[in-house]
Amino acid sequence: MTKDYTDLHDPNAEYTMRELSAETMGADGARPAPRDLEITDVQTTMVDGNFPWTLVRVYTDAGVVGTGEAYWGAGVPELIERMKPFVVGENPLDIDRLFEHLVQKMSGEGSVEGVTVTAISGIEVALHDLAGKVLGVPAYQLLGGKYRDEVRVYCDCHTEEEADPEACADEAERVVEELGYDALKFDLDVPSGLEKDRANRHLRPGEIRHKAEIVEQVTERVKDRADVAFDCHWTFSGGSAKRLASEIEEYDVWWLEDPVPPENLEVQEEVTKSTTTPIAVGENRYRVTEERRLIENQAVDIVAPDLPKVGGMRETRKVADVANQYYVPVAMHNVSSPVATMASAQVGAAIPNSLAVEYHSYELDWWSDLVEEDVIEDGYIEIPEKPGLGVTLDMDAVEAHMVDGETLFDEA
Repeated sequence: MTKDYTDLHDPNAEYTMRELSAETMGADGARPAPRDLEITDVQTTMVDGNFPWTLVRVYTDAGVVGTGEAYWGAGVPELIERMKPFVVGENPLDIDRLFEHLVQKMSGEGSVEGVTVTAISGIEVALHDLAGKVLGVPAYQLLGGKYRDEVRVYCDCHTEEEADPEACADEAERVVEELGYDALKFDLDVPSGLEKDRANRHLRPGEIRHKAEIVEQVTERVKDRADVAFDCHWTFSGGSAKRLASEIEEYDVWWLEDPVPPENLEVQEEVTKSTTTPIAVGENRYRVTEERRLIENQAVDIVAPDLPKVGGMRETRKVADVANQYYVPVAMHNVSSPVATMASAQVGAAIPNSLAVEYHSYELDWWSDLVEEDVIEDGYIEIPEKPGLGVTLDMDAVEAHMVDGETLFDEA
């Protein structure tokens, strides 16, 4: 039996003192064409990439369609379906109000953080694409204008021998020389063969030496040809993270990412302030309210929000604005398809403190086939001047790579 998520009973959604619909707010007056339009439908299609990407489309009575993307994960399409009645009939140009409207309507279902925020993010990105098309401007223009014509991309690198320092160094050199990237990232939460207990988060001295050797060989191999970051995937204890960060201070580390679990801000702050190795954190925080705590406590040297997870394009812009007050650069975490990758690049063009946007699919040979345009060239994304996000889905490619059992959404 197919569930109808749009009709779920939720008293919080049905009655709220902070009702932000256009009718309740008195914001439903007629507008001059082409700005007088309404949302008619919201649809999703999940693509089976190296992550299960949830693509989102917002349809209007004017025939203009916006395409977005939510962070991958189970339950996101169902949440988007659940929220569809809250936006159908609304003017899609009221992006900020619709975002707050969805947050309020979904407050009883977890819009503080987690997959509910992720689902809202997907709709929000699609609204930016749609608004840009209606107004005839690229998405960065909706965010305040442009600081740069192109955004730097850092390539998340992997090798079959991920724990072999020399193999990592070989791959780093290949990605720089053959693929043209001047910014890389490698994983450090890889087995050394010296582990005694994988649950306690403690690093033995030999494990730290092994991770430091990866750092040494990779950074020494590429030298000034590329900046190199290293990711720990929130794996280690506070003490182990401090010892690891101290051990690699002598090398040219761009940043050490997520060395400790995200829940305890005090431990994160202590680790960051204990070392001269730059620390990057942020992909596991939701909305500017959570990212703000990291920044204001100076618990990060580089903040790394994930745009289709944190709340969307405007929310990422808000994170960047707070970070800018503390002179903290923004390196956007990104494991997305070309759609949200371009959304991240559009934000990166519009903020002063953009450092780079991640690319996590260089081993997936059909990633670029999902859209008609070229997205990444020689390690950079040139910001398009086309209206909206500036990318057009190749529906044949989307259909060819859908998750089993998925249905393709309607054409624009």
